[in-house]
Amino acid sequence: MPLASLSPPLPPRLRLEPTCSTHTLLDGGWWPRSTDPVTELPGLVLAIDTLRGPVTRLILSADGWNTHPQRLGVAGRVLRLGYFTSQVPSLLTAICANRSRVDLLVVPPHTTAAAAGAAMILAATASNLIHAQHIPLTPSAPPPVAAAEDAWEDEGGHLAGSSPAPPRRQAIR
Repeated sequence: MPLASLSPPLPPRLRLEPTCSTHTLLDGGWWPRSTDPVTELPGLVLAIDTLRGPVTRLILSADGWNTHPQRLGVAGRVLRLGYFTSQVPSLLTAICANRSRVDLLVVPPHTTAAAAGAAMILAATASNLIHAQHIPLTPSAPPPVAAAEDAWEDEGGHLAGSSPAPPRRQAIR
């Protein structure tokens, strides 16, 4: 028996590659608000229906979702959902009625807005050569001030009133 959400579908946070090129690694990125497929997937399916054609099946990772319904009711039809351990958690594949497929980067719900936006832009770029599982989802933070000061002192710096440390050589990595 298919499950269906009792509330209206949320508009998805979705970015798709605009040219519909068949030569891209990814067709775009999607940033769900939760890990509940019954809540999150209907809005995504309706958006893909409008942009790429009616979705008939979704292929998802077995990891990252709090439930694994096999069938989902969306807009008066039933979609088949497949959850696979071999599917990377950051990838969702939608199969459309015209036999085309849409491969999307799935950004975890807890990701910051800045990191999610950057990842989805990269995923939706036609020239992108990075697979979903290798797209960075966390921005690199600057080192804390204390760590920067420690590095400065280790590299020959010294505090006022103390004797300078002898020069050290460091291997370049």
